[in-house]
Amino acid sequence: MKLSLLLLLLLVSGCSMLGSKRDIPEVKPVEVVTIVKKAPMYHPPLPNNISAVPVEWTVLNPALMQEYLDDLNEGNAPTNVWYALTTKGYENLSTNMAEVKRYLRQTLSILKYYRELDKEEPEANE
Repeated sequence: MKLSLLLLLLLVSGCSMLGSKRDIPEVKPVEVVTIVKKAPMYHPPLPNNISAVPVEWTVLNPALMQEYLDDLNEGNAPTNVWYALTTKGYENLSTNMAEVKRYLRQTLSILKYYRELDKEEPEANE
């Protein structure tokens, strides 16, 4: 009896261990496709336009200065702080502002160059 149970057990479990070729799906080779694509060029936004605050310039000449001193002696003069530039100092200030404008123009031209370069590349690839 034990032998028949053991034989029956082997027959039942043995059939499940032997798989048929019908059950195994056919293996297809994997096809790898590589697409080379450049990352898009980053375009930083342009800085905001300069919004200048109006500045009131007063040119001190001897007549205006004497008028101010007279008002000051009478106690009617406003408390103003006066800044003065020599002719050379004004030239230096003007030169510095021209340098700032030159620097900004060159920076904007470099940005424009790279933006135009990025626009031309997609057309060349197509």
